[in-house]
Amino acid sequence: MPKILVSPLVFNEKAKVTSVLERFTKSSVYTKVDYLIVDDASTDGTTEIIESFRSKGVRTIKHSARKGVGAAIKTAIAYALSHSYDILVIMAGNDKDNPNEIPLLLAPIVEENYDFVQGSRYLTKTTEFGAMPLYRKVATRLHPLLMSLITRQKVTDSTNGFRAFRLSLLNDKRINWQQDWLNAYELEPYLLYQTLKLKYKFKEVPVTKIYPPKKVGYTKMRPFFGWWSILKPLVYLALGIRK
Repeated sequence: MPKILVSPLVFNEKAKVTSVLERFTKSSVYTKVDYLIVDDASTDGTTEIIESFRSKGVRTIKHSARKGVGAAIKTAIAYALSHSYDILVIMAGNDKDNPNEIPLLLAPIVEENYDFVQGSRYLTKTTEFGAMPLYRKVATRLHPLLMSLITRQKVTDSTNGFRAFRLSLLNDKRINWQQDWLNAYELEPYLLYQTLKLKYKFKEVPVTKIYPPKKVGYTKMRPFFGWWSILKPLVYLALGIRK
């Protein structure tokens, strides 16, 4: 079996991180994968909650200052590469993703030799997304249309952060994941775009994505800044501004 690292990303998720950790330690994959939470400099007590789960095998790295989602993924990648993992699973640290669905992402890689597996909320039979705000419903439909148009490969949910990929992908020097401009939301669509354009073996699988109630904070993405951040890789790469 390949060596697998699952890495949720968190920033100030005190209201939700206990559920995230409890759901993982009770999940079907608890004893089959390693688990590393990247804490992007939380200040609200999230860090202390994570530390209390260390006895259950939860590992954590905390940034000294807030750097962004992309930077947190870079930390997870660097850790995975330095510890000889074969597959990295990225998931939300705000309780939107179901850890029992991790095998859905892993199966195509382990059993069918895929390189990159993207979770898609739009391939499921349910239309229940919890407290997903309207602008996110619109934007999460528009972004995959643009991704599909530019890469000429069909994608239904390019902004879903629940995904898995072979770390050997990053041996390809054309996938320059360490660039400084990828520190916010840019890295996730960048990796997907490069996977598609470079013709690596790609597949989407149905997963759920349930937004928690607004009162506990359903998203930290700002409508304009955040959405430019995830659109930027498509624009820059398609126009040859960046590589």
